[in-house]
Amino acid sequence: MELKGLRAVVVGGASGMARATAELITTRGGRAAILDQESSDGAAVAKELKGSFHVCDVTDFAGMEGVLETAVATLDGIDVVVNTAGGATPGRTLGKDGPLPIEAFQKVIDLNLTGTFNVARLAAWHMSRNTPNADGERGVIINTASIAAFEGQVGQIAYTASKGGVAAMSLTMARELGSLGIRVNAIAPSLFHTGLTQGIPEEYEKVLTKDAAFPRRMGRPEEYARLAQGIIENPMLNGSTIRLDGGQRFAPK
Repeated sequence: MELKGLRAVVVGGASGMARATAELITTRGGRAAILDQESSDGAAVAKELKGSFHVCDVTDFAGMEGVLETAVATLDGIDVVVNTAGGATPGRTLGKDGPLPIEAFQKVIDLNLTGTFNVARLAAWHMSRNTPNADGERGVIINTASIAAFEGQVGQIAYTASKGGVAAMSLTMARELGSLGIRVNAIAPSLFHTGLTQGIPEEYEKVLTKDAAFPRRMGRPEEYARLAQGIIENPMLNGSTIRLDGGQRFAPK
């Protein structure tokens, strides 16, 4: 798919990797609907990108259906969804006070895994109504996993399980939607300058990325955006979870 004229829904688009992706898409002639929390900078970002802002909570599974419907109507369709909303609450399987509360585990699963699947399934339904392009494509779904899906660290059990689920969905969802011309991929970043890691001191960044092959630094949001662009434009990228990590492998701690 070409970025010119592209209609993209970007979930979590008010900041970080999603914002960088929305900026790249609009710079190249596409349009973006920004979905994010009410407390975010979504309205300002949407104004800057000449797009639209839609308040959402990805854990409100029923409510997301209406939000996505409105966003798609504003764009007059949807070609791509970029799904980055997520977060983590640290906790071990067994802590000093006993087993990890199941509510804490479920909260992370709802946010990272169920929320991602919900957006993907709803976006796929809208994409299925598109007229195929010259390559037979109707849409592209980009989800966000993490290298923690493969090397989860101590205290990341819920996060690892949720991101592992996002990674595992890529091939199955691509197989299920392939007959409709809808591609599905996930990006699995290492540590990136976004969210809680934004503005981290350089000396601490070097410690966190010392095991990377090259470059030994945290990723930049625009590097996620460039991979998202490649996924959108290359029809042979499908059913994969692509690591974006400079060759880093997380240690146990």
